[in-house]
Amino acid sequence: MRTWLIAALAALLLTFLPAQAQVRLDRYLKQDSYGRIKISPDGQYYAATVQLEDRVGLAILRRSDKKLVTGASGAKDSVIDDFWWASDDRVVIAMAERLGSRDQPYSTGQLYGLGLDGKRIKVLVGREDNPGLVATISINPQWEMATLIDPLPDDPRNVLISAWKLGPEPLTVVDKLDVYSGRRARVATAPVNRAVFLSDANGRVRFARGAKNDNYSKLYYRNGDGDDWRLINDQAESGRVESALGFSADGHIAYLEVTQDTGPDAIVAWDTRTGERKQALRDPSVDPYALILDRDGHTLLGVQYMDGRVHARLLEGGGEGARLYRALEQAFPDAAVNVTSYTRDGLALVQVWNDRTPGDTYLFDPATMNVNGVFVAREWFDPAKLPKMRPVSVRARDGLALQGYLTLPAGAAEAAPLPMVVMPHGGPYGIFDEWAFDDDTQMLAEAGYAVLRINFRGSGNYGQRFRQAGARQWGGAMQDDLTDATRWAIEQRIADPARICIYGASYGGYAALMGAAREPDLYRCAVGYVGVYDLEEMHRRDSAASRSMRNWVDDWVGERDGLALRSPVGMAARIKAQVLLVAGGADQIAPIVHSKRMANALAKAGNPAQTLFFDTEGHGFYTTAHRREFYQTLLDFLARNLGGAQAAKGEAEGAAGGG
Repeated sequence: MRTWLIAALAALLLTFLPAQAQVRLDRYLKQDSYGRIKISPDGQYYAATVQLEDRVGLAILRRSDKKLVTGASGAKDSVIDDFWWASDDRVVIAMAERLGSRDQPYSTGQLYGLGLDGKRIKVLVGREDNPGLVATISINPQWEMATLIDPLPDDPRNVLISAWKLGPEPLTVVDKLDVYSGRRARVATAPVNRAVFLSDANGRVRFARGAKNDNYSKLYYRNGDGDDWRLINDQAESGRVESALGFSADGHIAYLEVTQDTGPDAIVAWDTRTGERKQALRDPSVDPYALILDRDGHTLLGVQYMDGRVHARLLEGGGEGARLYRALEQAFPDAAVNVTSYTRDGLALVQVWNDRTPGDTYLFDPATMNVNGVFVAREWFDPAKLPKMRPVSVRARDGLALQGYLTLPAGAAEAAPLPMVVMPHGGPYGIFDEWAFDDDTQMLAEAGYAVLRINFRGSGNYGQRFRQAGARQWGGAMQDDLTDATRWAIEQRIADPARICIYGASYGGYAALMGAAREPDLYRCAVGYVGVYDLEEMHRRDSAASRSMRNWVDDWVGERDGLALRSPVGMAARIKAQVLLVAGGADQIAPIVHSKRMANALAKAGNPAQTLFFDTEGHGFYTTAHRREFYQTLLDFLARNLGGAQAAKGEAEGAAGGG
């Protein structure tokens, strides 16, 4: 009788909820003008990424009037992975491929040179017959891949690159590359497969880190060009992963990020002459988030950490560079500050961001200590009217501390439980929810929902042991963490227990459906966006890619014969929640077969899912019309189940509206 009364009361609450203002989707769908921005060495031009509907291009603008000088973009799904000013008039572009809006860019190993005249894009590394700036990734042992190591700011003609040919055990080399002619000269050969390198301020390659098919990391060092490599860390023996980050101003001290047996990673100062090691920096809670480098791009000044929000810790003896960084922090006290590039005469281009600002760009003159605005990101949002992301800490059932973020609707009463959406992130390993502007979070808060994002075990940012605690815990302890966080929100009277939905993409889609199956009475609804729901099928497909991938999926997901019991497709009969499944027919990361099998299983169990499938979309929707329909469908689905606002109808395409 008590259960029936609670259900009846919940139904009445949904019926008589006060009307919500409708959500203006256009301002979330509209793309910003520019993303990452770097200034040319002579200070005359800006290079900036440009988000187009299904690709990311590059634009070069004149600083004086911000007029477009030239630009480049690739084929569908192509991304400007990174770019560097190699000289005053030439930019080197590294390409990547992203197979959907929720996919992580994957480097295609192609490098191009773009001059200010824009007459011809020079292929530096890659196939001459490419139909665009990017080709679909496939394993061909004859194809060469490359990435830029060092733009060599004192050498306007050359850059340092690492290059390798695709194959099961790629040998990596370092070449000096002429960005005008494409000619190359060999500098070094790596002592380990799949190597990444670090050079010093003089352009000497001094560190190489890589792994064989066993996936154990190895770090090598040499004093300079022509010297022999020597192994300084083997994860298989030490149990640690060590990565080289940068150097002291004199080049004698190298700073390494070192994983620890417990707790977050440490920054260790390693004397390259004596071998002496000394811990230089370590946050008590989180790993290093971003490096703070001096103008040369190699001298480490300090590290940013993300513990709730971003804060910085500087090394001793940072000198003028550290003083200037502190001045920038004081100028922007409620934000994170990143210097993207410098001019030769010392002007710094700075991007500033927080949880309510995607990233405004300023030009900082250290000589006068003046800061001038250059570009405003997504200016149609008013940060003062957006809700803040609140850091929260939750204790899991086994005592493990979990960190995350809670966002409440603007003006929400503190004491009144709210309808809530739990949003597990994708990945899942090494990825983590950050203190940053997030469209889905802000949109759902505008619709009237509390939004809870928890970094469950396996997430990055909290040390090696925390990440490894998620190994083989799909549907296990990782899922329990989300359950425990949801119940914490109920206990704290943040969430109305009768109005909670779980919504995620990719791994988050798996976690949403698994949450509904594992806890059938906890969630009123579940939304899986481009998710995986059959782990046996995922294991079969992923492990066929390579031996190292087979080892990885066994180690982190589990052996195939044990995965059926942790797959939502086999647990559909337990799901009581209303379900929305959204997927793309061209998804190569989480093929649509997962969503179709999940829909069929739910239909057979007598709980048919609502579905939204687009044959042409990949791992997350690109097309504006499809994104609009997805968010309209999502808000309608949540409104029916939780009572929040729907999307405003009849919006003009591209009209962003006010803040």
